[in-house]
Formats: sequence, C-alpha cells, structure tokens
Amino acid sequence: MSQHQADTVEPRPRLSIVIPAYNEGDSVDELLAEVFGVIDRNGYVGEVVIVDDGSSDDTWPKLLAYGAHEPRLRAVRFRRNFGQTAAMVAGLDHARGEILIPLDADLQNDPNSIPDLMAKIDEGYDVVSGWRRDRKDYFLSRRLPSVIANRLISWVSGVRLHDYGCSLKAYRREVLDPVNLYGEMHRFIPIYASWTGARVGEAVVHHRPRKYGRSKYGIMRTFKVVLDLLVVKFLGSYGTKPIYFFGGLGLIFFIASFLTAAYTLYAKYVDHVFVHRNPLLIISIFFALTGIQSLFLGLLAEIAIRTYHESQSRPIYAVRSRMNIELSDALRK
Repeated sequence: MSQHQADTVEPRPRLSIVIPAYNEGDSVDELLAEVFGVIDRNGYVGEVVIVDDGSSDDTWPKLLAYGAHEPRLRAVRFRRNFGQTAAMVAGLDHARGEILIPLDADLQNDPNSIPDLMAKIDEGYDVVSGWRRDRKDYFLSRRLPSVIANRLISWVSGVRLHDYGCSLKAYRREVLDPVNLYGEMHRFIPIYASWTGARVGEAVVHHRPRKYGRSKYGIMRTFKVVLDLLVVKFLGSYGTKPIYFFGGLGLIFFIASFLTAAYTLYAKYVDHVFVHRNPLLIISIFFALTGIQSLFLGLLAEIAIRTYHESQSRPIYAVRSRMNIELSDALRK
C-alpha cells in the first residue's frame, strides 16, 4: 500500500451510535449536530448509524442532505415501518464500532450522557444500561407503568436494573453478536448478555422533556412487553430443552387426571354417586387429554428448536436503500 493510500484509509471506529428514527424530520438535524458534537469534543473515533424506519415525513431527505457533508453519518432506509426493534437490529448490523450505543431520535435521550456510559465501559463492563433517574414524562401514563415493569422484569430475569426501557445503553460488540431480536426484545439485551456471562452495570443519564411531536407508544406496548418477558423467561429457562417445560406441564395434568378419576371411583363405591352423573369424570378426561397435548407440544417444540439452531438465518427487515455503506459491510453478520 502506498503512503497516500495509507493516509486516506478510513480508521475503523471504536464507537458506533445507532439511532432508529420514525417521522423525526423536526429533530434529526438538531440531534445529529448534538451527537457529532459529543464525538468531536471527547475525541472519539466514531460514527453514527441512523435507520429510517419507513418514515412518511422528510426524515430521509434531511439525512441525505446531512450525509452529503458528513461521511461519518451512515444511514439505512426501510421499505416500510418495521418497528423499533427491527430498526435497532438493522443499525447494529450496519455498525462497525467495537462499542455500540443505541439512542432515541426524539431528543429526550441526552447525547451528552454518552461519555458517562463510555466511562463505565472503560471500567470493564460489557453492558451499561442508562438509568433515567429524573425522567421527564407523565407520571401515571409513563413513569408509574415503567417502575412496575422494571421491578417485574428484574424479579423474573434475576438481572436487577432500574430502567430497562431506556434506549440509551452501551454494549461491547461481542455480547451482541449472538443475540437475535424480535418483537420488543431490544430492551431485554442486558438479560441475554448476563446469561452469557457478561458484566452488566448502570449509569445515570440525563432525560429531557419531549421537544417535538408526541410519543409513538401507547398502552399496547406495555402489553407487548409483558408477553415478550414471558418469552424471555421461557427461553432463558427452557430455550434449549422445551420438553422439560411442556413435559412437566403434561405431568401435572396427568396427576390431576388420576386424582379426579380416583375420586370419581371413590364417590361411586362409597357414596354411591353414579359415574355418569359425576362431572369429575369429564374433568378427569379433560386433564388426561390436555396432558397428552402438552407432551406432544413439547416434542414439536424440540423439533422446532433444533431446526432453528441448525438452519434459521432469516432477517427481520428489508432495506430500500443505503448511504455511505459498502455492500460488504451490509452483508457482514
């Protein structure tokens, strides 16, 4: 390689800031100015990867205009709205840094908190979760459900954090590579990382009132999070051996069937209750059939989990176009 070529080779960034964006045309210029200001002031070798999640406003044209004079901005545009988790996965797939920091695009996450996360990473943590201790949201509709959800998630998972819902987190790349995300699973990355032996910590981050637009999340998101939590618990405890869960459930139903059948016989010969008049007979048959179904569900789940581990490699998003991204980077896992 010539000296001129060596001088012009772009250094691999240490830090990648990943930003999912959906209809954030009002805030995107201000956001990028803040983020690149943090990168420059702290001397980070970094990049910003922003994913337009099928926006219907001027988010993408503004990204193109900004990227025309800022090569450290890399952007991906979806064909339609796939949701925050898919957008975050796309950003992580296209990021090149050793440290990955997701950030919301609505300006409520303060980019000036990024150095606090990086300081914890430099202390040796693999995952650093932001904690919006002074959260600027409505109490009843946002903060109270968040407190309840965080305590529930911490109790179920055993990974105790104050603020699972905060998007502002820092990850070492190696803890994210084996993680596949679906639904609202991005908030549970610290759990997956902890289960693989990662060192998980917290840092207090600054949270700001919403400046533009309104929240895109409603009460249904809380319901989805609860369902995803059930999935996380199941995968953590029985992800590699689902037959243990379904087989155990089937055993419970078989025992219940045996006990109700035994009591039906007792009632016939001791209390002289005719079997065809005893509803416990129907309940006993129901329990037995449910136990058989649970057992076969376990066998089917075993087949499915083996198929997944051996052959599943399907993306959960479709890209319309890219900017400042080589095809080889886009195809890299």
